[in-house]
Amino acid sequence: MISSVLGFVVGLTLGLTGAGGGILAVPALVLGVGLSMTAAAPIALIAVGLAALTGALDGLRRRMVRYKAAILMSVIGSLMSPLGVWLAQRLPEFWLMVLFSLVMLIVAARMINQTRATQQAKSHSQPAPSKPCMTSEVTGKFIWNSRCTLTIGSIGALSGLLTGLLGVGGGFIIVPLLKRFTNLTMHSIVATSLMVIALVSAVTVLNALATSSALQHPATWPFVALVVAGMVTGRLVAPKIAPIVIQRSFAALCVVSAGVILFNAFSAAY
Repeated sequence: MISSVLGFVVGLTLGLTGAGGGILAVPALVLGVGLSMTAAAPIALIAVGLAALTGALDGLRRRMVRYKAAILMSVIGSLMSPLGVWLAQRLPEFWLMVLFSLVMLIVAARMINQTRATQQAKSHSQPAPSKPCMTSEVTGKFIWNSRCTLTIGSIGALSGLLTGLLGVGGGFIIVPLLKRFTNLTMHSIVATSLMVIALVSAVTVLNALATSSALQHPATWPFVALVVAGMVTGRLVAPKIAPIVIQRSFAALCVVSAGVILFNAFSAAY
């Protein structure tokens, strides 16, 4: 019962914000179900990967996913991830956790600033500023040029680097950076982020399905099923929620996640 409730919350968060699944799923299984970190990680990976795939397919059906951008970010992110792993092996875990928390707080602050800037622009009837990667008013797709390609590729590279370094999904980086450097709607950003998460985790999910003994735990499949159900619910209600509410909820999630990680880091160290 506990795993089901927690799984639904994880999936709902992932469906609404396009991020947060991985960092919430592992603590939910450890604290709520009593699994070890080793046992929780593959279960969380499978749940988040399948849920992200479900959300991405829904986004494709609604023509909200910018799939070329998602593929580009996934490929470059996968190439950069080993470098992040290499760096992680050479840094103390305490400082990795502190670094992760700082990244989350910076992301939250920038997201809040973006919502304020958007509100001010609307109140003064100012035109939306031009960004490095713009979509066509006719097709809704990106206008691909060297500047746009470099921007999207850089987002994928940073996402992959931090995924390897900190061991979390790329959604926390992809969502705010797409908001900052593109004129995509928040709903399209979330759908595109889910596609990247699904693509990047696909091979690892298949491997975990084939090899993990943790999948025999009785909490596994109820948790996975409810994460997917939460994702579906999140994708259904997301179009009815104002983008600014989603952005601020994302920022709040980042702050809470940073606080939890910092608390755990200092508890382990002292």
